[in-house]
Amino acid sequence: MFRRIPRLRRTTAVMVAACALALSVAIPATARDMDPNQPLPGYTADNPQLPPLTVGGRPTRVLQGIHRHAAYTIEIPPKWNGQLAMFAHGLRGDSTVLTVDVPPFGLRETFIEQGYAWAASSYTKNGYDAGDGVTSTRNLARHAARLLPHRPSRIYFTGGSMGGHVLARSLEEYPGYYAGALSLCGQLGDNRVFDFFLDANLAAQALSGVDAYPAPADYASALLPQIQSKLGLTGLQPGQNPAGEPGRQFQQIITQLSGGPRPGADASFSLYANAMLTLAPTGPGLAQNVTTRYTPTTPIDINPIVERVAPASVEERNSMALNAVPRIVGKPRVPVLSLHNLGDLLVPLSMEQIYARAVARHGQSDLLVQRAIRSAMHCDFTSAEVITAWNDLRAWVEAPGHRARAGARPAGDDFLNPRNVASPTFGCRFTDPAATRPFYEACPGHPSLTGTASTPIRSMARGTWVGWAHGVVAC
Repeated sequence: MFRRIPRLRRTTAVMVAACALALSVAIPATARDMDPNQPLPGYTADNPQLPPLTVGGRPTRVLQGIHRHAAYTIEIPPKWNGQLAMFAHGLRGDSTVLTVDVPPFGLRETFIEQGYAWAASSYTKNGYDAGDGVTSTRNLARHAARLLPHRPSRIYFTGGSMGGHVLARSLEEYPGYYAGALSLCGQLGDNRVFDFFLDANLAAQALSGVDAYPAPADYASALLPQIQSKLGLTGLQPGQNPAGEPGRQFQQIITQLSGGPRPGADASFSLYANAMLTLAPTGPGLAQNVTTRYTPTTPIDINPIVERVAPASVEERNSMALNAVPRIVGKPRVPVLSLHNLGDLLVPLSMEQIYARAVARHGQSDLLVQRAIRSAMHCDFTSAEVITAWNDLRAWVEAPGHRARAGARPAGDDFLNPRNVASPTFGCRFTDPAATRPFYEACPGHPSLTGTASTPIRSMARGTWVGWAHGVVAC
């Protein structure tokens, strides 16, 4: 378990604490006996009327309500093409108010203009509960099929951050139900993202010589300042490196744990380092660092001295149950296209690498395309980057015939080749050349990307976002 520390110095810390390890609100086990057209006890729904779009002089049809305790929105274009796109939102935090996201990055408008209906669920609960997102989204897809003029001929899945976890498990939970998926900054590593935050805390304690596990009640006031001071993190500004060898080693360890050396990694560390340390481990949970090999090992040989923590329940960690943090095996069975920000340390690039290896183990790498976007932020994309990916995905999925579909597989980046990832130009191929982002040099233009500079957008996790100069940190 992790304790959230009050009075965080940065809004980024609030985001990390809320996004990474929020606790779900407890729900009575008798939910099945309650009115399915109402939220679960303790929850309310806030889903204000969504004004319809106009296409070809005609308005869309917007349907909103509550189905199986989850609020929803469905939008149907005037000339529906018979297909449906689902959108799975990111983490909401611990709020008891259910809200529905409109597909971001221009996806809503693109869906409608291209003739796709779309639907989005609030899920029945907030907090980190990807399993609930899986069932809520499937329930809504089936409900939408009854409300649409006829059953959809094809259903896509799109989602971001925790919604990526929902996406990946949904493809495995309901094989073949969804035709293809677009993941945006997706948490594709199931429990391993929590391992990452545990790794960061225990590595910082080992390097600083401050024992803070399990974190005592005075962690924030007494121990955290000592760790930050000894690692040269006190007052660390965006783009700065920590002062002193222990801090620099900590920076390099985080780079290795989060995906390996890559453009912008050092500068991105400065945005997240102090925030990560506010997630104080209070005792055994499902996260573990027993198998972690920390590198580099100089000037301090950290592996013999770092505290090792095993999961409280190996059985629960490895369970295939559709629980709050369900396992992702790596069997998508349908085309998946994924975008990820290089410097993201909320859902680090290593989650994409974990997923790519799992998919490869099951012989399905031909169904996965991953693209790196050069930004330090979480879920920071331009419309051009996302819409290009969406169009490439649907062309891939909708290519006639199995063999043609294989030939239509779009291009991507190789996330598993360390030399490729470490290249100064990694991510240039699919990053919008018109976007201006701190810590990243401009890339040569790519003819398929014609968007504008990255601008602050609505968070994929309402109420837990931080705008910073050019973009957004969101879960």
